[in-house]
Amino acid sequence: MGEDLNNNLTGVEDEVHGTGWTLGGIPKMMVTDMASDALVDSIITERIRKLDQNPVDIQHDLPFLVADTRRIFQQHERWLQCLPNIAPFYAVKCNSNIRLLRYLARLGVGFDCASWGEMKLVLNLGVDPSRIIFAHPCKAVSALQMASRSGVPRTTFDNVDELEKIKDNAPNLRLLLRIFADDDTALVSLGNKFGAPLDTTKALLLKAKDLGLVVDGVSFHVGSGASNADTFVTAVQNAKHVFQQGKQLGFDMHVLDVGGGFQDSNFEPMALSLQRAIEKEFPPSTQVMAEPGRYYARSFYTAACKVVARRKQIGQDKLSQSDMLYLNDGIYGCFMNAVAENEIYRPILFKQETTSSTEREAGEHRYSVWGPTCDGLDCIAKEATMGCEVKVGDWVKFENMGAYTTATSTQFNGFPNRYDIIYVDDHSPPRCDREVMASTKRIRSEAVL
Repeated sequence: MGEDLNNNLTGVEDEVHGTGWTLGGIPKMMVTDMASDALVDSIITERIRKLDQNPVDIQHDLPFLVADTRRIFQQHERWLQCLPNIAPFYAVKCNSNIRLLRYLARLGVGFDCASWGEMKLVLNLGVDPSRIIFAHPCKAVSALQMASRSGVPRTTFDNVDELEKIKDNAPNLRLLLRIFADDDTALVSLGNKFGAPLDTTKALLLKAKDLGLVVDGVSFHVGSGASNADTFVTAVQNAKHVFQQGKQLGFDMHVLDVGGGFQDSNFEPMALSLQRAIEKEFPPSTQVMAEPGRYYARSFYTAACKVVARRKQIGQDKLSQSDMLYLNDGIYGCFMNAVAENEIYRPILFKQETTSSTEREAGEHRYSVWGPTCDGLDCIAKEATMGCEVKVGDWVKFENMGAYTTATSTQFNGFPNRYDIIYVDDHSPPRCDREVMASTKRIRSEAVL
């Protein structure tokens, strides 16, 4: 671990973000004690109030995000409680927000990087390269060379061509053989692209030995957003088989990378199944790591979007179709997962006193919710039920918008993909208990470094 991080292990809890400020008239002390949801809502309200002061400004019609680092800390606590012997290496591709990465670094989390760009981003924060894994089985020569020169110790492979490439360009890297694992319930399958079938693993290990490369473990990834615990169990059992193959060939097999796939909604039961499988199949001396992404990042952002247009159905359409709301963000922005993962988004009407007209129909109203582009596929939600009528100029919020949102946004149709981000940290210093920091330091010392 780098000297800069050593000096800042407890820096998060000691930061002070100015003095004497208020949030919408709420004193600092009260803001600090507010629950996360209430504080986020207060920040959104204040932001909308300021935007309404200058309605002709282009910013008035752009979405914005509220980032709450305290959610990251809560997830980290859960990880340490449920998987105390598995070192988390955050999947940077999920959300590469600098403040998020810096906070995770201070918590002692490692980083799973899939490109030189991601590695450079993390290294520039002062993170020691030993806390990075280049977890991409099929990578460019230039990325391999840069990883090697920068001191990143380990990468993955799943084919003969990759082994020959590593031999020619980065023979000093230690290797993990990525094996096939696929949860057919996962939101995004990875088994169709990466992972060596079990009937090829011995041949790959023999090739690595012939090339004089060092293989010290196995990795797998069951898919992003997995929900079948049995897939983890099977993958661990298969990894043990490959460990035995490697040991028979003289490799010091001692590193197990269980990949990602962790979700917030089913984390505890999935973690329990994984932990039990590892304890059954591997000795305590095995160094186990994981690559959680959305697990950490999903709750980091809350998105605030403005209703820029509305289409009330008339004629025959009124009998069979919902009214339509058009927002200032869509699938080409932060809502790509509506298409990629069939995620069901639930807009929450954000009432505020600054709404130009408070007269609206009461009772449930059903809408389809659309993005701002000209693409007919740009649909956020085919059906959303709101507690009352929604009007043009209203704002809605979407929770859990931190994973694969800004990271995959585009500028299609000329709509910007740079989002103003307001940080809860600037209004309430993020919590960082010394007890959890001590636990993090312990897990880090046992991690793959």
